[in-house]
Amino acid sequence: MLERKITSDERQLIQQAHQLLPGGSTGNVYNDVIVGRGSGSHVWDVSGNEYVDYLLGSGPLVLGHAHPEVVQAVQRQLDNGTTFFATHESAIALAAEVVAASPCAERIRYTSSGTEATEYALRAARAFRRKDLVLKFEGGFHGMNAYSLMSLAPSDPPPFPQATCDSAGVPGVLREEVLIAPFNDTETTTAMIERHQGQLAAVIMEPFQRVICPRPGFLESVRSVTERYEIPLIFDEIVTGFRFAYGGAQEYYGVTPDLCTLGKILAGGFPLAAVAGRADMMRGFEPAASKDGSFMPQIGTLNGNPIAAVAGLATLEVLRRDGTYERLNEMGRQLMDALRDILSRSGIAAQVVGEPSVFDVVFTDQEIVDFRSYATGDTGLLKRFNELLIAHGIFRADTKFYMSLVHTPEDIQSTIEIFESVISQLASE
Repeated sequence: MLERKITSDERQLIQQAHQLLPGGSTGNVYNDVIVGRGSGSHVWDVSGNEYVDYLLGSGPLVLGHAHPEVVQAVQRQLDNGTTFFATHESAIALAAEVVAASPCAERIRYTSSGTEATEYALRAARAFRRKDLVLKFEGGFHGMNAYSLMSLAPSDPPPFPQATCDSAGVPGVLREEVLIAPFNDTETTTAMIERHQGQLAAVIMEPFQRVICPRPGFLESVRSVTERYEIPLIFDEIVTGFRFAYGGAQEYYGVTPDLCTLGKILAGGFPLAAVAGRADMMRGFEPAASKDGSFMPQIGTLNGNPIAAVAGLATLEVLRRDGTYERLNEMGRQLMDALRDILSRSGIAAQVVGEPSVFDVVFTDQEIVDFRSYATGDTGLLKRFNELLIAHGIFRADTKFYMSLVHTPEDIQSTIEIFESVISQLASE
């Protein structure tokens, strides 16, 4: 097996990380790789090891690391100020681009993170409906706010629609405010919404749940029943926004929600996210809404930060160019097809799931349709797979391969060769 070269400097940094940071990590990836720099589709650790990067900052770097047009935009803005706590031209320009791109968007409110965006989207729905109960889907990830941590990854899932909390420190009473439905189960979800329609403030979902594709007709059925009862439907598009298509999963799947959350690609890798949606449902963010008690104060020091806004504008300008999404998806399809073929020949039970621009492998013989089928995956085999990928020069988190526009044919070919080597070793162990 290959051994990753680790210098004494990196060993010292790893030791410091474990002394100073819980788990030796910033909270995202726990692999003891200390990243030194990134350029294009590659990253280097501080020991000098080079990797083809499929983590890409967990998705926002669809243009790769240090894209020259994004860097130039940021450098120009640095001379004109780094933050204002006030409305500025770039924030308005980016808002106009979001409204033009996203089918549901009539108004937009900025936040600094996806967690904040989903929390405020739920708050906007509650203010609009004047109800509290929320329906989410088991295994759905909506950031780290308390409501989103209900049934995120339950080890012993209770019967639907009962929620369980997957984090310490969250008030237990919130379990009573969240209903849990199974993703891709139209009959159960529809019945649950119909049964509780009088109490529901919103239905929130990832239209593409982690790496699970919606079955044909599933999103349409959720849209239909929520529309019938005038229940706000929220699409969490932090991952899929500007990745699946310029108009996100709404455009890609052809289903329009009432509200959506955007992040990651929206700011080209800088801290910025947003809630966007129907003007009447976004009205609660306006101070004038205080007249009827529906005003939601939403103050954030870095809301609409100018550095993030110009980075987002530069990123979106590149994404609007002809052939962008065709190229992105074609590269992803090549890797998915190759990985599927290699696994099939190896005899290892596995499913390659997702869409071409973000996908994964799950080591199970079951079809992946929801959280419970996803949870049948062999986590020990996945951990070993990830260890071997790192050792062979492929960088990613525990799950997901994110594609970028700057991955090259050489990257794709070398990755396929590494898949061959890694899976052969897995099959022989």
